[in-house]
Amino acid sequence: MTDQAADVVIVGGGLAGFAAALRCAERGLRPVILEQGAEENYLCNSRITMGVFQVALHDMLGGAPSLAAAIDTATRGYVAASLRDKYAAEAGPALRWLIGLGIRTIKAGAATRNLATLAPPVPRQPGLHWQGRAGDVMLRHLHTRLTERGGRLMRNVRARELIMENRRCAGVIATRDEETHRFAAGAVVLADGGFQANCDLVRRFISKHPERLLERNAKTGRGDGLLMAETVGARLTDMACFYGHVQARDAMDDPELWPYPTIDFPIAAGIAVDEAGRRFTDEGLAGVAVANAIARLDDPLGAVAIFDEAIWQASGKTYVMSANPFLVETGATFYRGESVEAIAALAGLPEATLAATVARYNTAVEARTLDQLDPPRSDDIGHVWGSKAMPIRQPPFYAVPLCAGITYTMGGLAIDAEARVQHQSGNPIDGLYAAGGTIGGLEGGPFVGYSGGLAKALTFGKIAGDSIGRALAR
Repeated sequence: MTDQAADVVIVGGGLAGFAAALRCAERGLRPVILEQGAEENYLCNSRITMGVFQVALHDMLGGAPSLAAAIDTATRGYVAASLRDKYAAEAGPALRWLIGLGIRTIKAGAATRNLATLAPPVPRQPGLHWQGRAGDVMLRHLHTRLTERGGRLMRNVRARELIMENRRCAGVIATRDEETHRFAAGAVVLADGGFQANCDLVRRFISKHPERLLERNAKTGRGDGLLMAETVGARLTDMACFYGHVQARDAMDDPELWPYPTIDFPIAAGIAVDEAGRRFTDEGLAGVAVANAIARLDDPLGAVAIFDEAIWQASGKTYVMSANPFLVETGATFYRGESVEAIAALAGLPEATLAATVARYNTAVEARTLDQLDPPRSDDIGHVWGSKAMPIRQPPFYAVPLCAGITYTMGGLAIDAEARVQHQSGNPIDGLYAAGGTIGGLEGGPFVGYSGGLAKALTFGKIAGDSIGRALAR
């Protein structure tokens, strides 16, 4: 085993890790980032991102009161006030700081609500096109800035164990090829993303069938940081939710069908049914919540979206790389017929059951009794685009086989407002911090509220760096 030392060790070379490292370097500390990826352009969610910065679909520069209200609305009060207020207060300064480092953003148009978006933008076409765009350019630039400030990025290094001395985190044990390295440090930041690519953890917390979920991500989020911290007594938040979207089932085998187009908006205006032809969730909560509901099904690949021509021409054209026309252009499987029974037969659903499901839904839409459906259906949620229920009456009718695409997990390590990891006893673990997809408590809950992946990574990465700077100065 070789011994190395740094003021701060950061596990994970995504946006959260770089934000923490750069903030530490600006305070005169010597940070080192341990990144498991071996390639120069190692994959992580921050590199393949579309690059939109937002807090609960609101402008990060909109001010703390506006952002706090947006978080409350999106999560229906799930986020603790201390974390909510810290996130809301620090999001704007964090984005200004990032831009001050030389990261260029643009207003990308109505499809993304004119929110700050990394430049050059990712092209609006199906499939992954990250090279030389958005997150790729950002991470390259941040690496350069870190090197200029005396920090280091070490690739092909995978963290394995936290070093604990007198209940204090004092470093990390990691491996590089066949070698083991001991990194002693004044503080450790866990910023290696969520656990979406770890089938055992996904099975433990999210779905009985992780192999039937679409990894709508970089496939590198193994949950190492979470597991290391759990071993030393860290408290976990509610772990059951993830951020993702509803995709065409063909995306399971065709990389050109993810991350877009999604089927979120036709479902938000119509319905989703299981393999028995029955509704199983509140479609009005929209794509992220519906994707989570699909993942919880006994067969996550048994769900089907049902809608009609009016929905196809309205909600089907909503948002970036919409279902209409991109499902057609990519050759994804979907069925069109002149009756509900016809599309049921094509999709392999029980005809009579689906017809009855659609009839009950139509009656509820027209009588405005959606809350009396089983399960009840929300309608016209202001913070969710295209969530207003529409009747399914205008032929042709459509059926789209679905899958749940998981981008990152919302649950993770419990932290306080200074990004310090919390022990099960309720006290912070001295010397241990976390940021980005490794943390929980800012999203999820009963309504699967979404508050923004990039914004969370940037803001709490910066908060962690600031907290460490103050702690080590003392």
